[in-house]
Amino acid sequence: MNAKKLTLLTALLFSLGAAPLLYPVATNAADAVVLQPKDGWYKNLTNFDFVRQNVDIPLKKGVMLIDSRPAARQYDPGHITGAINIPDSQFEKLVDKLPADKATLLIFYCGGLECMLSHNSAVKAEKLGYTNVKVYAEGMPDWKVKAGLVSVSAAYIKKLMDDKSAYTLVDARPKRVADKGMIPTAINVSDTEFDKQIDKLPADKASLLIYYCGGLECVLSDKSAEKARKLGYMNVVTYPPGYPEWEKLHGAPVASTSAVTVATSSTSAGASLVAGKEKGTVTVASFEKVWKEAPAAVMLVDVRDAKEFAVGTMKGAVNIPMNELEKKMGSLPTDKPVVFVCGTGARSGEAYDTVKMLASSVRASFIDAEIKFNADGTYAMIEKK
Repeated sequence: MNAKKLTLLTALLFSLGAAPLLYPVATNAADAVVLQPKDGWYKNLTNFDFVRQNVDIPLKKGVMLIDSRPAARQYDPGHITGAINIPDSQFEKLVDKLPADKATLLIFYCGGLECMLSHNSAVKAEKLGYTNVKVYAEGMPDWKVKAGLVSVSAAYIKKLMDDKSAYTLVDARPKRVADKGMIPTAINVSDTEFDKQIDKLPADKASLLIYYCGGLECVLSDKSAEKARKLGYMNVVTYPPGYPEWEKLHGAPVASTSAVTVATSSTSAGASLVAGKEKGTVTVASFEKVWKEAPAAVMLVDVRDAKEFAVGTMKGAVNIPMNELEKKMGSLPTDKPVVFVCGTGARSGEAYDTVKMLASSVRASFIDAEIKFNADGTYAMIEKK
């Protein structure tokens, strides 16, 4: 049936008092399939393609994806990557999880076309004054069928441990970071060493693989998960909050027993980069002083991926993604300090290790901090303790 005939039929049904159509309707071959609102549904619907455009790690600014299903039985074992959990039954109790900015795009979803939880929550959000609310009515079943990225929660991983279930938990951070502390039962397969350590992965391609790294600003687990899928692994998920959340929930790692000192690197302007507690690091305070007073005296290298760099970085930084560093080693100067940065300190620390191994003449260091990069070149930096 062509679009014109279908439109006429729809108009006829409505004129006869018929209920709204409950099946997908395409306006033409070029348009995406759009559901017509069902009785009781929220009015603003969206689809897989729109949600996929707004799902990312690090999380996209101005967007919040909300899973309205119960936590333990549904959200914890598998949800859309980046989604927070506000069960509709607890909406009023958890309303503080919603953003302060009422213009934020809120996308609710739940268990598919027969599930009303997301619609109910969307109505509640609108009543609270949120002005940009949508519902992904096909929800989690549609997301899985179309191979969308799926994540699990810390509670689910803990349950797998307690039940002694079969799974492989993979820490995608560099070895130097993972050695400070990993989630119990995890193995370390650094994303940059993925191809060299494939033998650590289970032989059974149907095995459950759970990847994690350094938190919601860290893309290493997503990158490694994608590589595993390309190898044919069929049950690959991620734990985006990663080690930082696990540490808060279940305790800090065992402190290192070895103390390491690092020589101070002086700049030509008199300001100095002061060695931090961890080998190869410089303190945030000393870096910020140098960067403010004599930025030309150091080379600041952002080792995140080009996509992340394009969204926001520190004004004056150059981009050499970690996976390109080895072949671009010759571009690093030897006459002034080189400081590596990333969002969590994981990749920047790996960059430091790589340079020390392959180009010892480079005066390299890195910043071990949580860094939020803004599009205007500003940043917020919190040094790790």
